[in-house]
Amino acid sequence: MQLVERRVIKSNHQVYKQIDEMCFASKNLYNAATYIMRQAFFSWGQSSVPQYNRLYQIMKDSSEYKALPAKVSQQVLKLVAQNWTSFKAASLEYSLDDSKFTGRPNIPGYLDSYGRYCVIFTSQATSKKQLGQELIKLSEIDYCFETCVKLGSINKYCQSRIVPKLDHYVLEIVYEIPDVTESDNNSIAAIDFGVNNLMAITSNVPGFSPVLINGRPLKSINQFYNSKRAAITSENGNNSSKRLKRFTTYRNHKVRDYLHRASTYVINLLAELGVSKLVLGKNKGWKNGINIGAVNNQNFVQIPHAQLIELLTYKAAMKGIQVIIQEESYTSKASFLDNDFIPTYNSKPVDWVASGKRVKRGLYISQNGIAINADVNGSYNILKKAFPEAFGIRNSEVLVTPRKVNLEGHALKMVTPF
Repeated sequence: MQLVERRVIKSNHQVYKQIDEMCFASKNLYNAATYIMRQAFFSWGQSSVPQYNRLYQIMKDSSEYKALPAKVSQQVLKLVAQNWTSFKAASLEYSLDDSKFTGRPNIPGYLDSYGRYCVIFTSQATSKKQLGQELIKLSEIDYCFETCVKLGSINKYCQSRIVPKLDHYVLEIVYEIPDVTESDNNSIAAIDFGVNNLMAITSNVPGFSPVLINGRPLKSINQFYNSKRAAITSENGNNSSKRLKRFTTYRNHKVRDYLHRASTYVINLLAELGVSKLVLGKNKGWKNGINIGAVNNQNFVQIPHAQLIELLTYKAAMKGIQVIIQEESYTSKASFLDNDFIPTYNSKPVDWVASGKRVKRGLYISQNGIAINADVNGSYNILKKAFPEAFGIRNSEVLVTPRKVNLEGHALKMVTPF
């Protein structure tokens, strides 16, 4: 299993200028290599686009290639070649079945002339003297970065990446740890993602009370960011001021911190329950062309659920929990308590009608008039859709009032149910 440790490199760091120059040189090499690929494509067609080995022979004596360490330049060329390989594969798939795409695949283009591109240091471009000493030295960078990665017989160093961000760089140290054996039992949990309730967690574990992770702090962060961004843009007349970049970086770090704390809490909770499988509800392209009102659109789209899914996935793997992505169409409409059949998207029977209904935000009423939290109902249906026999015969344990969890600072505070 591969993990990543991230280190933020700000503009006041002593090697920031050197890193900035390397990322600028990486951008120049990327654009020079892309020019070669595009010329071949437009002149002789897709079949004539060079593979990596040929591209390397063309570029190895160029000034752009020599501006970086050889091993680093090779990684840039490999990324260019991978982009074109992906473009070829996508174009072929599009010609066979365009319904899988939102549009025709675009030819790989150039990076902004004033932009930056990532640099990758393989193990061959990393000094071996510092490995295992909680320090890491990258080729031609005059600095030893601290790391918490314990490198040795257990952890294997893979590579390091320096990734450009708005007003800083991020050093990503990639390493491998041994895989954790997945547990195999009938304990299953499911998560329904939302806005006010970031996650609604349910399980078939006897006696488990559904849990709602409060999403309002993220909503508040985004609303404050949107109002301040509008004010800054109005004052400066542009969308790329240093002040706006700093503020956006601050917002992104706050959001990522909250997602980390929320995902850690959830996975630790499920591990204590002995859950072996975690079902995550997600529809393909669920945020593309969404139309739930201007305010709701903004609230939903700005919460990085995909990032949250990635965090949950790797943290679950570290606990031996298998993650399953489940298509969640009609899980919010169907009534779990009435054991409704849940159709699949584009396969709903003409006469299908849900037994219950959502009477207002956050409240779902079953056919028998039983009230249940709407997000909890959706989460139970996601679990049922993935594992229809997970619950067996219904019992009153699924009717308990959910607990709502607030993540404030580094403390977890339990508050009154929804």
